[in-house]
Amino acid sequence: MSEPLAAGTQEPAFPDSGRLAGVDYGTVRIGIAICDPGRILVSPLEILRRSDTEREADFFGQLVKQERIAGFVVGLPIHCDGGESDKSRESRKFALWLHQQTGLPVRLFDERFTTADATRRLRSGGMKSAKRKQRLDAVAAQVLLEAFLEAARYAGPDELPGQSLQQAAGGGSGLDDQTN
Repeated sequence: MSEPLAAGTQEPAFPDSGRLAGVDYGTVRIGIAICDPGRILVSPLEILRRSDTEREADFFGQLVKQERIAGFVVGLPIHCDGGESDKSRESRKFALWLHQQTGLPVRLFDERFTTADATRRLRSGGMKSAKRKQRLDAVAAQVLLEAFLEAARYAGPDELPGQSLQQAAGGGSGLDDQTN
């Protein structure tokens, strides 16, 4: 999908203010949620059905402009034991591609249990099964972004939850790299 960051290339610093987009990456659909500029409220935005990379690049370019996005948080699927899978590697490649397309900083963040939490939220809201399926990925992105923002509130002043693209390119392995 994309090449690693070139040696010596620095990705932009992750912003400490402004709107973020949470991305629940999938091979069929990509769920997207956004927060307000104060990073208090997170809302599911939409689901992008995967097709071709040119259309997806246009979509994310428009998203950045229309919603004034300052950075992205991409879900990193990690097994319960902290290990990674092919899906983890796909998410890392997608995160790098997203950075290359938009020029914005991207953090990878542990997405364990986000789909289960999203399903629980939609069920408790009384949503029917067919409608739940239509909203699930966007609500999973909402759960992911909420968790990232909560972790960021409790991190030290020089710490940021998740992994940067440079850490990801170094093959970071799950939990050990979650706060840097």
